[in-house]
Amino acid sequence: MSKDMTRGNPLGLILKFFIPVLLGSVFQQFYSMVDTIVVGKFVGVNALAGVGATGSINFLILGFAMGITIGFGVKVGQRFGAKDYEGMRNYMANGFYLIVIISAIMTPLTMYFCKDILELTGTPEEIFSDSYNYLIWILAGTFFSMLYNAASAILRAIGDSRTPLFALIFSSVLNIILDLLFVIVFHMGTTGVAVATVTSQGISGVLCLFYMFRHYEVLRIRKEEFQVSLEKMGALLKQGIPMALQFSITAVGGVILQSAVNGLGSVSVAAMTAGNKISFIFSAAFESMGTTMATYCSQNLGAKEYGRIRKGIRCACLICACLCVISFVIVWSAGRYIALLFIDSNETELMDQIQLFLRVISSFYPFLMLIFILRNSIQAMGYSFIAMFAGVFELVGRASVAFGLVGRLGFLGVAFASPAAWILADVILIITYFSVIRKFPSEENAAA
Repeated sequence: MSKDMTRGNPLGLILKFFIPVLLGSVFQQFYSMVDTIVVGKFVGVNALAGVGATGSINFLILGFAMGITIGFGVKVGQRFGAKDYEGMRNYMANGFYLIVIISAIMTPLTMYFCKDILELTGTPEEIFSDSYNYLIWILAGTFFSMLYNAASAILRAIGDSRTPLFALIFSSVLNIILDLLFVIVFHMGTTGVAVATVTSQGISGVLCLFYMFRHYEVLRIRKEEFQVSLEKMGALLKQGIPMALQFSITAVGGVILQSAVNGLGSVSVAAMTAGNKISFIFSAAFESMGTTMATYCSQNLGAKEYGRIRKGIRCACLICACLCVISFVIVWSAGRYIALLFIDSNETELMDQIQLFLRVISSFYPFLMLIFILRNSIQAMGYSFIAMFAGVFELVGRASVAFGLVGRLGFLGVAFASPAAWILADVILIITYFSVIRKFPSEENAAA
């Protein structure tokens, strides 16, 4: 069911939208988490490290594609808030044209250079084959990744956060079944988990698309609305490319850090892999709030309800502050036991590194919270290029730690890389937010 977020209590609206998005984000993390668990338990530590060594590269490439589709959702949300449904549908049609064009260019190009990229990042020889087999199949599924993210972004733009959740639940279960089938029965190793992930994500995208056109009259594109519009394509790219570049710039810092970690050996690579997977489960709440605020702010911007934007951002910060405390307590008290999902209890060195990583990361969650809330809100208000610079600051933070601390402090330096990136990104985002919000009329007496 679609939801107009320009009327009603901001806190209640945000919570109602946020909870399904959060559940969907957690299930989405299961895609990669189940891959890691199955590989770590049934293939071995080297295979676990092999999958982990591709994480930053994967995010660098697919993050670019994902950022573009998120930008599409912002334009749809703005037109929905302004009640311009014909314009909204024409944006949708041109967005799908762009997905076909972009994936047709990116897929063969990235697959061709896959081996060179892994060599450039210094992937250890003992895990190189596992990394290549996993990454090449993930890259082959670029179109399916873009399709799902675009369909989900459109549904969320009109206030429906439940349908993407149900599609993800189905696909997550399918992913688990296929993981076990391909790895345990067919012994396909890291190739099997990659194929399972791509297949599951493709089905999820098709389900969202089918439901979208079947159940929402407002989203059914008329014949005349399929018209190619270079102006609208340009507007979509203007919104989407800064988001895409932001993801990619952030990922470059991750690739640099991954190169430094690769030099510490396969145990450290595996520790960061497992630590990140666990941390992503907790940080999914902040990412989900960012998605929520993108929809909330874009709709209210389209309706010119500027006072509600300010109130909504304050509500989002309050909710996430509470979640930071809960996450911190769980990670510090149970992080070591959660790590047993990925490794055997006799891997004591690996266990110690995972615990260290989690405790450092969770201590800085408030800074990560602000990144997602402010960045997505600023982008939804039409300032994507300015928000993109937060990614540059994240790159500087991670690269500085990779070059300056990992060699001296070892894995402890690795643990502090992301917090350093978050703090630097928050500096530019806080300054940008107050600069942007002052440009809108103050409407403290707007309808609550």
